[in-house]
Amino acid sequence: MTATILLVRHAAHAQLGRVLTGRGGDVPLTPAGRAQAEALAERLAAGGLDAVHTSPVRRAQETARAIAGAAGLAETVAPGLDEIDFGAWTGKRYADLAGDPDWQEWNSRRADGRAPGGETMGGVQQRVLANLRAAARNRAGAVIAMVSHADVIRAAVAGVLGLPLGRILGFDIDPASVTRIAAGSWGERVMSLNERAG
Repeated sequence: MTATILLVRHAAHAQLGRVLTGRGGDVPLTPAGRAQAEALAERLAAGGLDAVHTSPVRRAQETARAIAGAAGLAETVAPGLDEIDFGAWTGKRYADLAGDPDWQEWNSRRADGRAPGGETMGGVQQRVLANLRAAARNRAGAVIAMVSHADVIRAAVAGVLGLPLGRILGFDIDPASVTRIAAGSWGERVMSLNERAG
């Protein structure tokens, strides 16, 4: 039996596009981000949800809480959906990272790179796919929203499609977007990528 996994990127927060927030800080959604989350929650609830899983990070939890509330559910924290551990880069401005050769190497060789003091993309991919597959196995036939982060979702999609991790920046995962994956004992298939409201 097939489960439907809705990989949801959290809605917008104040540091989006300016700071590599990572796992650091207690950064909430902006008012615009809360509106994104509420609109997304209404849309997903109308389609039917059986469970909502979330990264432990605040911006993901706030997005998940809106989705779960609209569906009459409680969200479950899933460490496998956590943001990448960016180690020493956590909390740095992108403008400051731009001149760092290690940052350039990370972005050009994601399959081989490691954030300083952090984790590899291979490790990220293993944990997010393990979370997805366990949920599909334990909740066959269910529709499960999983709120996570852009590159974590990219890693999952690359794993399902058999793409090398070096290609994960070849497609977008926007704030408050949904990527649908069908998953079962037979494997996984990407049904849609980066669905945006409106």
